[in-house]
Amino acid sequence: MAMMPKRIKHRKQMRGKMRGNATRGNTVAFGEYGLQTTEQGWISARQIEAGRVSATHFLHREGKVYIRIFPDKPVSAKPLETRMGKGKGETAKWVAVVKPGSVLFEIGGVPETLAKDALRRVAHKMPVRCRLVHRKQTL
Repeated sequence: MAMMPKRIKHRKQMRGKMRGNATRGNTVAFGEYGLQTTEQGWISARQIEAGRVSATHFLHREGKVYIRIFPDKPVSAKPLETRMGKGKGETAKWVAVVKPGSVLFEIGGVPETLAKDALRRVAHKMPVRCRLVHRKQTL
């Protein structure tokens, strides 16, 4: 089941800007190793779920996988072959806005080689360029 908020104040949002680096959520806080972005972008709920599944499958349910981002931004889309006008489309997906330096996933309780291999698999699922970080290492 893809992640999405239980309830929101407004059904539709504007696209917004993604300027600057991440000031919060940019250090490894829960595990020993993390996956940090080096560019900004939107990460959909399906991509987050794909990363979580690949990490837990590779680790054989050992250790702990922490997801540090949450898709709380609705992205609307109009149906195919629809004429222009008639208002904004309905919510098609939920995305998490990430800036350079945001930590996406963390892994703890496993050896370093295993954690790095698992995070490398997760990085292949992400639409932004990522790097592996240890605890107490920032962008």
